[in-house]
Amino acid sequence: MKDHSDTLSGHIYNIAMSVIIVINVVFILVDTMPTLPDWYLTTSPVVEIVSVIIFTIDYLLRLWTANLMFPGMGPIRSRLRFIVSGMAIIDLLSILPFYLPALLPVDLRILRMLRLIRLIRVLKLGRHSSALARVGRVLKKSAPSLVSAMSVILLLMVIASVLEFYAEGPANPGEFTSAFSGLWWVVSTITTVGYGDIIPVTALGKLLGSVIALLGIGLIAIPTGILSAGFMEDSHSVDPVPENDNAADASAPIA
Repeated sequence: MKDHSDTLSGHIYNIAMSVIIVINVVFILVDTMPTLPDWYLTTSPVVEIVSVIIFTIDYLLRLWTANLMFPGMGPIRSRLRFIVSGMAIIDLLSILPFYLPALLPVDLRILRMLRLIRLIRVLKLGRHSSALARVGRVLKKSAPSLVSAMSVILLLMVIASVLEFYAEGPANPGEFTSAFSGLWWVVSTITTVGYGDIIPVTALGKLLGSVIALLGIGLIAIPTGILSAGFMEDSHSVDPVPENDNAADASAPIA
């Protein structure tokens, strides 16, 4: 099915849905404040009900027209295919917290957790924003490379944490109590956060810390490079350069 999001009506729809999603996220954040004015306590449920109605209609319409999205499948298979798709699951999770308490007896603690799930509505922006959609495509295409890079980084972090524990453990047992405390130190060192709650005191520990801090710059740069290459590749695939541009330039008369 052809995507009509580049039309005027498509732009208006995407902007309107994005505004509704942002308003919902703002209300979810404000709901956590300890004291709220009376006008807000009255407005918040109304915004929630109206938003859920809009999101429900949007979900049902997408479900009804799933055969247009997957034309090679039958009406039942296409709808099942839509239901298990990533964005459809996000759409469903964004409205379930509203309907579940009315359908099932829910404990108040579970109800608070369900209200927290409403925050997943921010992920719906990926459907209505071309920039976020591009990020999703890049992450999906770069997933194997990112997993490989993160595996190497994790392996080096584990090795560094064990080395630092054996280097610092005897002289600094209060800080480096186990390899897991060394792992926390490695994470804070590699990410250059440097909370300062665990500090090496031996010469060997400081040397390892210096090496790990320097390696951290390169380790963090690896995923950045992978994502940058992914964005460049996606940019060329979305906006390909016409092949006849050079020919047209060559045949153009010289002024």
